[in-house]
Amino acid sequence: MADYTTIRTAGAGVRAAQIDEGLRAHMNKVYGLMSVAMVLTGGVAWAVGTNDAMIAAIFGTPVKWLVMFAPLIMVFAFSAMINRLSAAAAQLFFYTFAALMGLSISFIFAVYTGVSIAQTFFATAIAFASLSLYGYTTKRDLSGMGTFLMMGLIGLIVASIVNIFMASSALQFAISVIGILIFAGLTAYDTQSIKNEYVQHAAAMDQEWLGKSAIMGALRLYLDFINMFMFLLQFMGNRE
Repeated sequence: MADYTTIRTAGAGVRAAQIDEGLRAHMNKVYGLMSVAMVLTGGVAWAVGTNDAMIAAIFGTPVKWLVMFAPLIMVFAFSAMINRLSAAAAQLFFYTFAALMGLSISFIFAVYTGVSIAQTFFATAIAFASLSLYGYTTKRDLSGMGTFLMMGLIGLIVASIVNIFMASSALQFAISVIGILIFAGLTAYDTQSIKNEYVQHAAAMDQEWLGKSAIMGALRLYLDFINMFMFLLQFMGNRE
């Protein structure tokens, strides 16, 4: 992947100042969509997680398997359908996914103290902001990390599914450590990738493409944040 400076200098017929202005607006939209999704996730997780009856009805029955795997299925479906969806439909799909993710992680409020959840959230927010800023500002090309990180992510998903049945504390510890490292790397990588993808398409200025691109970018960064938070919570969370 060509880096931002090279693409911007080439210009593709668009003045550098226009690219910079458009890029700032695009990234603001990405972070804005991600923030709304985070609020939805947090609200649903808190509402369900603090209700003992709902926790028992979901996680005390086979329904928990549907709740646990539905977000993963939705991510794959979203990636496959994005080109056929309008920007408005894609945004609605993203927010629905965020609400369902809140449902799937609502158990944390029944397992960990509220103070430790808040502390972990703020620690994750600081780490995420720092890593995303690095990915946005660095002149180093991070594209070489992509293949390595994706292979690691696939291995992590497989190991996590296996450990659902094995319930190995040692494996869970290893998964948590590796998960934090992978999603830390993905935060920087995805930020730079979103930035470069915008610049590569800056000349066309297709508003429909820009809208869906911002949503997909928000989804990528949202997943990086949520996963980093969940893995950190296993270290920083104090159990009830």
